[in-house]
Amino acid sequence: MDKYELISTDTISIVGATLTRIKALKSFGDVKKGDLGGYIEKNSNLSDIGNCWIYNDAQVYGNAMVFNDAQVRDHAKVFGKAHVYGKAKVYNKARVGEYAGVCDDVEVYGAAQVYGRSEISGKAHVFGDAFVDGDAKVCGIAFVFDYARVSGDAEVFRNAKVYGNSKVYDKAKVSGDARVYDRAEVCGNAEVLGIAKVCGDDKITTLLSSKYKTKDNKVRPQVNTQSDPNIITLPKGMWKKK
Repeated sequence: MDKYELISTDTISIVGATLTRIKALKSFGDVKKGDLGGYIEKNSNLSDIGNCWIYNDAQVYGNAMVFNDAQVRDHAKVFGKAHVYGKAKVYNKARVGEYAGVCDDVEVYGAAQVYGRSEISGKAHVFGDAFVDGDAKVCGIAFVFDYARVSGDAEVFRNAKVYGNSKVYDKAKVSGDARVYDRAEVCGNAEVLGIAKVCGDDKITTLLSSKYKTKDNKVRPQVNTQSDPNIITLPKGMWKKK
């Protein structure tokens, strides 16, 4: 038995498509028979299998697919050839498009945007006005938020957090309990690991972990005493692996 039907009298038009509201034909998950859902362009946008559902006024269209136990809520939009699956949740005014994949226990919310062929997995959260695109990966229990941008082939994983107006791009990796924030940039083949913190206007292009060594083997990291004495502000271009 199909789990939902299209209500032909309740449609909205977007550029190049007409979306139709859905109605549950049976109870499943937290959805009750007769509940109204969001809007889809065609049946392939929402699977009949599992507890996946599109709630409120959320929209799924194009060749996008929502399946397994995933949820798309509020005014969120999923489009292009994006996939939202597992137990992932996309809500508020978030956007997931192009070839992006959002899965597992991920949450994408606020006004966050996930595009390109990026993959968000594990228990990661992408929110605020964050932007993830390209072939970037955000996984583990990583958080990307505020106005942060992760792009290219960059990876943010484990317990890492990228926020503020920071950028992680190219083939850079941020992992462990690392933090990248303010207007900092991590790029090239850089790796920020352990409990390293990159902030201010720093730009990191090489390996940076919780242990440091300067090129002259003498100067230690300078402490940003104007804010948090535990935060290390790294002069540009100084660091290499110890």
